[in-house]
This record gives sequence, structure tokens and C-alpha cells, in this order.
Amino acid sequence: MTKKVLITGVNSYVGNQLAEWLNKEPEKYEVVKKSVRNNKWKEIVFSSFDVVVHVAGIAHQDTKADQEDQYYKINTNLTIELATKAKAEGVSQFIFMSSMIVYGASSKIGETKVITKETIPEPVNFYGNSKLLAEEGILPLQTEEFNVVVIRPPMIYGKGSKGNYPLLAKFAKVSPVFPDIENQRSMLYVDNLTEIIRLIIVNEDQGIFFPQNKSYVQTSEMVETIAKVNEKKIKLIKLLNPLLLTLGKKIKIINKVFGSLTYEPSLSFYESNYQLNDLKESIKATEITEMERMV
Repeated sequence: MTKKVLITGVNSYVGNQLAEWLNKEPEKYEVVKKSVRNNKWKEIVFSSFDVVVHVAGIAHQDTKADQEDQYYKINTNLTIELATKAKAEGVSQFIFMSSMIVYGASSKIGETKVITKETIPEPVNFYGNSKLLAEEGILPLQTEEFNVVVIRPPMIYGKGSKGNYPLLAKFAKVSPVFPDIENQRSMLYVDNLTEIIRLIIVNEDQGIFFPQNKSYVQTSEMVETIAKVNEKKIKLIKLLNPLLLTLGKKIKIINKVFGSLTYEPSLSFYESNYQLNDLKESIKATEITEMERMV
């Protein structure tokens, strides 16, 4: 039986990657992408879909005070409206792309921050709070006929990704050195993410999910791997560590790059294997794809 899947957001990175992933099996999935930027989405007949995957939203974490209303309007209110409409029109599953950001920022350099099932979300800005409020608004809609899924991914990377990965990749390709700081971060290769979403659809799941790669990532290890894939030489040095430790007390981006933030491994367990690619495999796939795009 073919699953009819509606993905909100025509320009969403995760949405586009998911559509591409599901379209590999056209006999199993019929995928439609729709914009929800204006009220025209209210005209969409949701009853023709089995699943709605809501990935549209404001995702930038460098929040500005004058954008606060927009974050709550789009990330919170729109999500609740979409889920309510989906339930009313007979959709069987609603999947919401939230974020690990609901647990706040990374630890400071040299400290650890491990999220367990007992950890209470504590957003540090209205981006994280808007996501958490959306979760709280849609989870009570769960019934036997309507499954609500919340996914809280850590940093997502892969071909064409935005955010920290392109910055680290650029650095890896041009710099001869990089700080060798011990840290641990949960990260998620985009193919691993799209696979767990596919499995969640197949298994008609409900609840909150915390996907991540099999192993934690050390930032310096990631940069070194990117450099090697691109046949660049880079040396990891500890010379700048004392300076970065000092700067980390004042500059948030330092902790964002070199701080630690992880999910306890058991939190990310799923009955079927979705962690298809490890760090080296995923970076190789990402960088080769990026090089091909530049040719």
C-alpha cells in the first residue's frame, strides 16, 4: 500500500532531502511538497494524505529581538494549526521537526552536557522556546487514530547543509592548523535522519525521538576528516586552547563549536537500524557531492 506523504516547506533542506529519500521507492511513497508561507495552505485537502511531515519554520539560531513575534507565529502557532487541521481531516500521522535546541546551549569548553530521559528542556532563546511550545501544543492531540511524532535532532549535516558544517568544511580546506580541543557532540548525518523518518512512517509510530549518529563527534576530528577527504593537510594543535577557554566565557560561538552537547546513547535507540553511515562515510559522501557540484 502506497503511503501518501505531505511535506510542508518547498525550500526546506530536510524536507527536500526527505522527499529525495522517499522517492527512491515510488511504489511505496507518494510525496507532495507544499509551501505554508501564507494562508493558502488552509486550502490543501489534508484528507488525501496519510502523513504530514512538518519541517517548515524559522530555523536560524542567531535570534534578534525584533523577530520574536515571527518565531512564535511560524514555529509555534502554525505548527499547532497544521496539526489540528491534519487531525480534523483524518490524517493518521503528524511528524514535527523540532530541535535539540529545546535543551538549551552547549556546555562551556572543558565541561560536559549529557541529555538523558530525565533532562528537562530549558530553552535559552525564543527559537528554542517556540519549538518547545509547538511540541506542547501538538502532543495532546495524540489519539488511537492520530499519531503525533516529535523529532529533536542535534546538528544536521550532509550535502548542501547549512549552519556550522559548511563553516568547518571551509576552514578545513584552507587552514594549515586547527585547535585540538577534546569535546563530544551528538550530530546527525542527513541520510540517517531521513531513514529514521521513513521508518517512523512505516511503523506508524508516535512519541518523541532523539536520533543521532552511532558515535559522538569531536569537532577537531570532524575538521581533520574533512581535510583528509579533500586531500588537504591540517595539523591539530593545543597552543590556542588556553585562549579559547578564556574567550569561551564571553563569546557564545566558541562554546557552540568546541563545547559539548550529547544525547545519552540509549535515548537514540530505535528498533530498526537507521544509523547507516558513520562519520568518515558521511563526510566522504558529503564532500564528494560538494566537489561534484562545483565542477
